[in-house]
This record gives sequence, C-alpha cells and structure tokens, in this order.
Amino acid sequence: MTFRQLLALITDAVEKLESACDSTGTAIPDLHTPFYPESEAFRANPAAAESASVISAAALQLEAIFTPPHVSLYHIVAGHFKSAAVRVCLESSVTEILREAGPDGLHVKDIASKNGQDPRKLSRFLRYLASNHVYREIKPDVFTNTRISSMMDTLKPSQDIIAQCALSSLIVAMPKCDYSSPETKHDNTLGLAALASHHLDEPFKASAYAWETLSDPATVKSGDPTASCFARAFNAKETLWDLHARDQHRSRRFNIGMRGIQALQPIDAILTAYDWAKLPAGSVVVDVGGGVGSESLPLAREFPALHLVVQDLHSVIEDAKKFWKNDMPNARVTLEVQDFFTPQPADRDVTIFLIKQILHDWSDEYCVKVLIQLRAAARSDTKLLLVESLMPFACHDPEGGNAFTIPGSVPHEAPAPLLANYGAVNELAYSSDMDMFVLFNSQERTIRHFDELLLSTGWKVTKVHRQDGEGTYLQSVEAIAVDIPKL
Repeated sequence: MTFRQLLALITDAVEKLESACDSTGTAIPDLHTPFYPESEAFRANPAAAESASVISAAALQLEAIFTPPHVSLYHIVAGHFKSAAVRVCLESSVTEILREAGPDGLHVKDIASKNGQDPRKLSRFLRYLASNHVYREIKPDVFTNTRISSMMDTLKPSQDIIAQCALSSLIVAMPKCDYSSPETKHDNTLGLAALASHHLDEPFKASAYAWETLSDPATVKSGDPTASCFARAFNAKETLWDLHARDQHRSRRFNIGMRGIQALQPIDAILTAYDWAKLPAGSVVVDVGGGVGSESLPLAREFPALHLVVQDLHSVIEDAKKFWKNDMPNARVTLEVQDFFTPQPADRDVTIFLIKQILHDWSDEYCVKVLIQLRAAARSDTKLLLVESLMPFACHDPEGGNAFTIPGSVPHEAPAPLLANYGAVNELAYSSDMDMFVLFNSQERTIRHFDELLLSTGWKVTKVHRQDGEGTYLQSVEAIAVDIPKL
C-alpha cells in the first residue's frame, strides 16, 4: 500500500539523516528554536539534504492521503488568509518584538502595546499562524517565535522600526498614524523579510485578478506585459517597473529582497555554468541585459583572457561604470548601452551570448524578439548560454520522453511513490512561476518549452549544465546556432 511505502521511505531517510549528521557533527534543527544560519549546516552534506527532502515530501503525501479532502482543499483555498495574517505580523514587527521577549514569549496585549495593534484582532492572526507552526502559542494568548517566523526577523531593535508617533501614550488616540518605517526597515538586512513584504503586496494583490485576466478575451491570450494581473489589480496599463519608477519604497524593498535571493545561490555559481576554461584567449562573451555586470565580474577575475561585454540600458550602464571602477578597474570589459529588443552590433565576433534571468520576465512573443536579434548577430559557431530556473515535471520522466535526449535535461527525481519533483518541498520554483505570471504576464519554463522556443528562433539546445547544491535553483542551458525554421 502506498502509505506503507511512504512510511518505509521516512524510516530509511531518518536513519540516513541521523547518520549523516553524526558524521559531520551537525544537528537536526529544532522547530521551536529561532533560525540562525548554523542551524542549516546539516544540509551541506548531500546525503542529509536528500534525506530531509524525502522525509518532508513523504510526510506531505501522507497528509494528503489521511486528511479529509475538503480540509486539504481549503488549506489551499484559504491560502490568501494565511498570507494576510503573515503580512499583518510582518509589517507590524511582531517577530522582532517576540525575539526581544525571548523564549518565554509575550502576551498579545504586550505585543499590541508596542506595535499599536488591537490585541484581540492580533491574537486571531497569531493563533491562525501558530496552527501552521508560524509562531507558537505557549500559553493562552502568549506567543513566541518559531524557526519559521524568525525568518521574517530584520534583526533590528523593534523600537527602531516602529515609528515614533508623537508620544507612545497617544498611539490609541491616533489611529491614522503610520506605525511603521517602511523606508528604512529593510536596509542592511538579509533581505528575506523584504522579499516576503514585496510578495505580500504587489503579487498578492495581483493574484486576486488571475481569473479576471484569463476570462477576459482581451487579455486571455495576450503576451503583452501590460495585460497582466498586476496591471488589472492596480488599474493601470503599466508594468511593475513603471510602478517602481515612481514608488521609491516599493522599489527599494524589491531590490533588497532580490539581493537576498541572490545570496541563496552559491557564490560565483556562474563559474560552473559552463566550461569557460576551454575558451581561447580573446573569446568574446556578451552578457545580455547583464545589469552592472555582477555575473561577469567573477568571470573577469577567473578568466582574464576573455573579452567581456556587459550590455544594458543607459542608466544601468552608468551604474556599471562605477561598479567596475571600484571592483576591477583594469578588467577586460566593455560596458555597452544596448536594448536587447534591438539589433546587436554587427561588427563583433561573439563566442557566447550569456543571458541570465531575462527571459523569465517576458512572454514567448517577446522572448522570440530577443532571441532573433541574438541569432542574427551570431556566427555559425556562436553559442547561447541561458541561466534560468528550469521547471521540473510533477510526474516521473526517467527517460526524458520519446527522443528527448538532451544531456542533463532530466533533473534528479524523488523515489517512487513520491512526486518526482518532491511536491511542495520544491514549491518555491512554482511560486516563482506564478509570480512571473501575475506580475509580468510571463513565466518560468520547462526544458521542453525552452527547446521549442529556442528552436523556433534558430537555436538548438545541446546540453543542460546542472548545478549541484541544496540552495541552487538556476540551471544553465547551452544552445548552438542553427537555421531558423521557415514558417
């Protein structure tokens, strides 16, 4: 029976996890102990990380089997209530207040006296989240942090991020006062709280309009970024970037959150995205939409004989000049103003076009425009290197499908009867896909989707360079130039 197979997987994985932790001197984290980086040290051991994933995936599948189906359904249906509860606690600095209170916790009345919230309302949000192990109710109306809630901690003193509204004794008399300090709350933090705050704002609001967007004949099949759920939610025919251009707080918070996400990737992961060492001296690598060149910098340091070209819009390239002047002023790099929707310079022999996390911001029709421009500027031996999140299938596909034999195309799969993608254990990838849809009318893609998209623009996928590591979510797709199919 399936549930006995799942129990056997858990038993075996627990033994392997304990053995791996014993061999490395690491510990399995305690749910009721706030997160700290060293508590994740056990995942550095591949065997321990795999065992933890199997345990989690099997436990979630057992839950799906034994929980009444209407309850399971409403775990998902009511997801927006959980998001709302998290937002209330995050924006009112509950986690920081509880961190200062220590393991004995704090009564909700005392929490409310510090952040200006109504204690009865706040207790309802906290209890809802505690029922999902986000916070812990240790005595009636007394709460403390858990490993999960502590991920929202800015690590700043609570009084520094709760605005001073005249006298604290007047808070109740000033209900319209803005109790938070959003402009600086996330400065000099790890970025995860900023990322959560962003997701609970623009994407959260946009997601409520998914069906309205898909049921409207004007937008259901449109690939235009202004035909997004975001544009409908904010009642403006614009993109997220247009909003951020005039909303300093949201832009600042988003950028801090993105730095936090980047920090989750292995340092200098770009160095293992391709066999750069085999390139001859003087090979030209064009970093398309490369920002200030943060991905090209480690390449310049490790492979100084390469000629790097970082392309982006004018304002970004101005920042790039400062970035390279400070970090590597003598690098062999060209900083070039270039819109990737327009033709590439025709007088350059490009060895590799590198394009990292650009295509996921755009629908297929816009990606085609970018890829066609790169193909038009390619030599017969020019290669394309895409660094993107590759969406795994939820089903097992050990052979890669009929005649689909691209090396590296099939990711590591969970053992049966688990879902091949480890289910909700790897849900962040699918959350990112939904994020791209609601914000940009774009998407993350499977390797099969990339294969079709690239082939239609004169590029053929030849290999997927799989990155190892628990925190790795980006893979690199190598393609060669081929003839563009005739319509």
